[in-house]
Amino acid sequence: MTAPAPTDVHPAWLPPEAFRAIGSRHCLVVGAAGLIDTVVAEVERACAEHGGSVRRKAEGPPPSLVLALVPAVGDGGPAELDAALADLETAAGGPLGAEGYALARHGEVTVLLADQPAGLLYGLFHLTRLGETAFGAPYAAQPYRPAMRRRMLDHWDNVDVHPVMGQVERGYAGGSIFWQAGQPRRDRGRVRAYARLLAAVGINAVTVNNVNVHATEARLLTERLDDVAELADEFRPYGIRVHLSVTFAAPVVLAGLPTADPLDDAVRAWWAETTRAVYARIPDFGGYVVKADSEGQPGPFSYGRDHADGANLLADALAPHGGVVHWRAFVYNHRQDWRDRTTDRARAAFDHFAPLDGRFRDNVIVQVKHGPMDFQTREPVSPVITAMPGTRMAVEFQVTQEYTGQQRHVCYLAPWWSEVLRFGWGDDGDTVAGVAAGGGGLVAVSNVGDDPFWTGHPLAQANLYAFGRLAWDPRLRPAELLDEWIELTFHPDTSADPDLLRRTLHEIMDDSWRTYERYTAPLGVGFMVRPGLHYGPDVDGYEYSRWGTYHFADRDGVGVDRSRATGTGFTGQYPRPWSRVYESPETCPDEVLLFFHHVPYEHVLHSGRTVIQHIYDTHFDGVTEVEAACLRWKSLVGLVDAAVHARVTERLDEQLRCAREWRDQINAYFHRKSGVPDAHGRPLH
Repeated sequence: MTAPAPTDVHPAWLPPEAFRAIGSRHCLVVGAAGLIDTVVAEVERACAEHGGSVRRKAEGPPPSLVLALVPAVGDGGPAELDAALADLETAAGGPLGAEGYALARHGEVTVLLADQPAGLLYGLFHLTRLGETAFGAPYAAQPYRPAMRRRMLDHWDNVDVHPVMGQVERGYAGGSIFWQAGQPRRDRGRVRAYARLLAAVGINAVTVNNVNVHATEARLLTERLDDVAELADEFRPYGIRVHLSVTFAAPVVLAGLPTADPLDDAVRAWWAETTRAVYARIPDFGGYVVKADSEGQPGPFSYGRDHADGANLLADALAPHGGVVHWRAFVYNHRQDWRDRTTDRARAAFDHFAPLDGRFRDNVIVQVKHGPMDFQTREPVSPVITAMPGTRMAVEFQVTQEYTGQQRHVCYLAPWWSEVLRFGWGDDGDTVAGVAAGGGGLVAVSNVGDDPFWTGHPLAQANLYAFGRLAWDPRLRPAELLDEWIELTFHPDTSADPDLLRRTLHEIMDDSWRTYERYTAPLGVGFMVRPGLHYGPDVDGYEYSRWGTYHFADRDGVGVDRSRATGTGFTGQYPRPWSRVYESPETCPDEVLLFFHHVPYEHVLHSGRTVIQHIYDTHFDGVTEVEAACLRWKSLVGLVDAAVHARVTERLDEQLRCAREWRDQINAYFHRKSGVPDAHGRPLH
């Protein structure tokens, strides 16, 4: 049985109303196996709420919904099931696979078919999205298969409260739903409810601890493995495999070995035996996530080895059990000298990993951030993604809004992610989505905490929803995904004017990522945030630091010269045509101009505005757009739950305050640097 939903937490996109279409009908479930029990329990819960019925045998009143495993279908089912099966042979073009499913409607019966139980579970949640439209006019079988084999969320949750980062590193929705002050949280209903939300959008893997593995977290691999197993028990009924972040120094830290050298026989034996013990306790364990030789984390460089040596060590230990190692490519020198213009953090991942292509084991997944820096509001796509055709690649997004408003600002990120996923590399038509689908899939840092609304800002739930849906199908349009989320979360049955509510939410959210971009760092230059906090403006906060995140603004211009001709040469890491496009300020897209070039303030953009006037205009425009969003949200009083309205109002008030601060500081800074007045005579302080 599914656990009862927690009563002290927002239902997000799975409110009881979303199951009305299913729960008000007579349902037949055909098949048996672990996840089928979850499907039956979900349908039973819906029927108990809405007056329908569910059974597992063909005998009984004619069903109006059949959910069936194809291998389990025999004689005695309704004729419509046979019709759907015949239909499927033509439509599917082959097996549906481990997670695929098909939907059809024949006569008065809607049929959901799957080859495996996981497909039936995902198909059930598809029916919740469709609602009554799944039960209208007849339609032929339509197959659905995930584009990505692995659709994963990484939690940056600490078991112990970190003295600087707290219980959740870069978490903006309260504490961890897994851990509390060094111990597992015992309110497991919250974890089960979370697993249910994730399965509803197609997530099938989760890492339960921070990639920065501290002393207590390291012990999850050995003496505290039972804590991980308990979490796996909660995720398993929803088809989600648990992964664990581990420290590369584990043989030294946990076993007292004198070395963690990946080529040392004793080290290899220790990892093999430790991994066997993990699978003995958690047979469906997913594998390891490793951040090595990055920002102080230990790695193979200490022993004169490279990342292929390090990753292959763990891959060999995992291979007999079917596990994978996600080896993060976020590796760079975090102790740079700001005086040295030849050093470029953006180059680092390519420089470290591209030469290793072809040397990684088949069960190594190199996990690459979608941009070359660090989840900035605007970056070019990382050239590493296309540089390693002989290596399985996972593309990493950040659902938690570290640099995009920290879930205090409305910032719907699906338009940005969709842009990245559709980015093409050249004449062969390959895209970022294609590389991820052919390799390690999509991974994102979760934005969930123990906040009653899951994500702190109720509207930030849309980002988690959209990530899961895009990982299933990167072709989906952000506006369509927002429609889905609105329809489920603010169900029409619960609002006096659902059309007005939907229109208003689109007006607030559709362009909110670009609104955020307008009033923060301009034209792809990045950062300009308060060091450490990464919230609010501090134009020179990182300018003379060791972190390598510079904008080089002076009296003549702004931006980083990454050209081959006169700069760091980063543009040369891209294949054509992008290496040529990015090389010149004349051809470089406006939105990333300052990422690639140091240009005069009077440089004219493709938009026809100068750089300095663009900075002034966009910062004024961004604040105006936030002001409009505040008024639009205020108009929804009485159309949404009062607690949701109050929380969003509080967050919008903070967003407006912060946006004005960004506008005033950025505009004043560049006015003082450039000496150029605003063409419209507005105050620049």
